Amino acid sequence: MLKGVLIDYGGTIDTNGRHWANVIWEAYMSVNVNVTKEQFMNAYAFGERALAINPIIKPYHTFKDVLCLKLEQQLEFLSLKGSTESDKIDKMVGYCMEIVRGTIKKAKPTLDIIHAQYPMVLVSNFYGNIQAVLRDLHIDHYFNGVVESAIVGVRKPNPEIYSLGVAEIGLLPQECVVIGDSFKKDILSGKEAGCKTLWLNVDGFIEDLEGAGAEIADIQITDFSQIPAALEKLNAN
Repeated sequence: MLKGVLIDYGGTIDTNGRHWANVIWEAYMSVNVNVTKEQFMNAYAFGERALAINPIIKPYHTFKDVLCLKLEQQLEFLSLKGSTESDKIDKMVGYCMEIVRGTIKKAKPTLDIIHAQYPMVLVSNFYGNIQAVLRDLHIDHYFNGVVESAIVGVRKPNPEIYSLGVAEIGLLPQECVVIGDSFKKDILSGKEAGCKTLWLNVDGFIEDLEGAGAEIADIQITDFSQIPAALEKLNAN
């Protein structure tokens, strides 16, 4: 019987299954930044590594701050920092935050349902500031615990991070379901940790989808609002 939920944040709760690379690329296009998709993807990868390795993001930074720092790193890689393109950062951040706030507003009724029925632990690859992010977005009260990669020293796709989530929630792995948008980082990792899995498969990262198969996830959904019905189905099986 299903007794607890382990849920991802980025790309799951905040964008309803859309990988952040795809959302930020849209933001670039919305303000006509003069780069190719290949150049952007290289800059995106550089920025993610830089933020993961270096103490650029502080525990008090909000998600808006994170987006500003991501974009600064990307434009620096593209040699556009300090150029007229750099002046577009605020507009790109505004574009992204509008998506985040709108998506989370729509997600709250679903989070209300999950929270009322199950203990829920957030399991996230993040920079040490996820608590500040959750507070700023007014969703911190939904979670009985948080397992954050920068704090615990383990990153997805290492399944140990989900084992830590199982320990945090205080249940057996088979009593927990992992909910996430990333096939490699959430679904495969959750399976390896012994949990059931619910894949929010909408607009993932191409590299992350290599070898992906819907049959590997216990249930596949295409919208965050479908989670309560999917959990009922898991419990009925």
